[in-house]
Amino acid sequence: MKQNPGHYDAGNIQALEGLEAVRRRPGMYIGSTDAKGLHHLVWEVVDNSIDEHLAGYCTRIDLIIHPDNSITVKDDGRGIPTGMHPKLKKSALEVVMTVLHAGGKFDKDTYKVSGGLHGVGVSCVNALSEYLRAEVHREGKIFVQEYSRGKPLGAVKVVGQTRRTGTTITFKPDPEIFETLEYKYDTLANRLRELSFLNKGLHLSITDERQTTEEGSHRCDDFLSEGGIVEFVKYLDESRVKLIEEPIYVQGREEHVEVEVAMQYNTSYNEHVFSYVNNIPTKDGGTHVTGFRRALNRVFKQYGEENGFFSKLKFTISGEDFREGLTAIVSVKVPEPQFKGQTKGELGNSEVDGIVSRIVGERLKYWLEENPQEAKKIIDKVILAATARHAARKAREMVQRKNVLAGGGLPGKLADCASRDPSVSELFLVEGDSAGGTAKQGRNREFQAILPLRGKILNVEKALEHKIYENEEIKNIFTALGVTIEENEEGERVLNLDKLRYHKVIIMCDADVDGSHIVTLILTFFFRYMRPLVEQGHIYIATPPLYQVRRGKQFRYCWTDEERDEAIAFYSKGEHDNAVKVQRYKGLGEMNAEQLWETTMDPDSRILRQVTIEDVREADRIFSMLMGDEVPPRRAFIEANAKYANVDA
Repeated sequence: MKQNPGHYDAGNIQALEGLEAVRRRPGMYIGSTDAKGLHHLVWEVVDNSIDEHLAGYCTRIDLIIHPDNSITVKDDGRGIPTGMHPKLKKSALEVVMTVLHAGGKFDKDTYKVSGGLHGVGVSCVNALSEYLRAEVHREGKIFVQEYSRGKPLGAVKVVGQTRRTGTTITFKPDPEIFETLEYKYDTLANRLRELSFLNKGLHLSITDERQTTEEGSHRCDDFLSEGGIVEFVKYLDESRVKLIEEPIYVQGREEHVEVEVAMQYNTSYNEHVFSYVNNIPTKDGGTHVTGFRRALNRVFKQYGEENGFFSKLKFTISGEDFREGLTAIVSVKVPEPQFKGQTKGELGNSEVDGIVSRIVGERLKYWLEENPQEAKKIIDKVILAATARHAARKAREMVQRKNVLAGGGLPGKLADCASRDPSVSELFLVEGDSAGGTAKQGRNREFQAILPLRGKILNVEKALEHKIYENEEIKNIFTALGVTIEENEEGERVLNLDKLRYHKVIIMCDADVDGSHIVTLILTFFFRYMRPLVEQGHIYIATPPLYQVRRGKQFRYCWTDEERDEAIAFYSKGEHDNAVKVQRYKGLGEMNAEQLWETTMDPDSRILRQVTIEDVREADRIFSMLMGDEVPPRRAFIEANAKYANVDA
């Protein structure tokens, strides 16, 4: 008998057993099932090995990406216990691998501090892997157990003798769960580098068996930092001109909370503060960052006032001024961290604020007294920042007031769309007036707006903020988008997106070197001054085709050399045929309005690349290196990454 759809009784109540809940709702446990979630599996396993290091037992962690995109993480810690669990009457290894909220992190004696506190880490990885093998070296024996989608394929077996200790986990993510199964080497390597800086003396390595070098070996990297976060700050600042010789280092402990801070001032105009709790990056900050900023503001303000440095200023110094040109790592180890959400983006422990503020404040005060010359350089930089901020506010208000007085006057060059619904409206930022004209003819006027940009916009990485608001092209972008920059109660700049007029902002430039440079300049501007637009997924890059392959009235557009070769082979039937013509598009202007529409602007056939930020710290470093003042790091980057560039010796 079929149940009535409206029928609801005890039979409708489902109790998900074991790891079934993880497979049914993976996003609750690892954030998502896209590339981010896929890499999150690796972090869960690596975090367990890191916790062994924090407990004082692990000195080396090796990560291997196998040809089939399965992963092995091997450490030399104590090894997961394999004895019989007193309550559950099965091997402790099986309990750790198959039971949610099981692990050694809840017992304060086993791990004083750790990153994995929810006890869902490695069991989640097991549930979301089509195959997982756990190998434990412990008590002179090698123990092995294999699983498929969270279920053991057999009991824990002893397969040999050993003299070492440690755990080796090999897993292959489940294609039924994940949208993508390909691991990115750079994403994994960047995180291991970060962990090596945060855990000085720990040796980490990564090997990619999918890639072979010219010498015939696999691509690999080793990371070992003896200087810890001081080295980290130097690494982040290698593409910036430093203001003080050596980073300021702060270390302290209070109420079982360990605080470690390294900070360096440079000549740039941006703040670069990166924070960690028990080695986990807290991209949204939290109480540890609040405490650090409070100490910085308090100590520098007091020092400046006591020495009469601020007496001639006609306006007050804001907290933001003390952080311009600052690169800092704030790392805390907290026994029981309270994170907001499973992905651990923000620290919530209120007591950490005061602890960090006190420790940093005391050490900073001492440093300023000991280093008066370097302190004066920083104070001069602060005064310059305050003066520039004051000028920038005036320039910004001028831009924003003009818009109000002109009745929301949009830029004269903007060809707006008819729709007033931001969720369907698109703004194309087009390189050059001629391509802008073609785009205006080819667009769908209902929801597509065009703003032509003349030449290359200002490089905001090298410019003072008030100069940015005086730049015509940047003023036009602000006005067209309808966004404003305001100051909050702490005097910090925040982007107000309430009146954002387009939810898709598409950068459309020529497919040549100049076009790529203009895209980079625009992205630098968005990253530095409109980052929430990028974080909320509003920024896209259009992909115009590189070639048109034609034979008579038949033709195909091609975006890569491989597609071009395929099209030539298709039209010539594999033989030499003079009737097949190939046109290489050097710029948008070479296409007529109809071609531009069908290849680059038509939502049904175009290719758009959404701009996302996987790793804010690495993105920040790359922008500084590519667009900043220091040439040697940029040259090294080009030599390492350019396939075809001839770099003069």
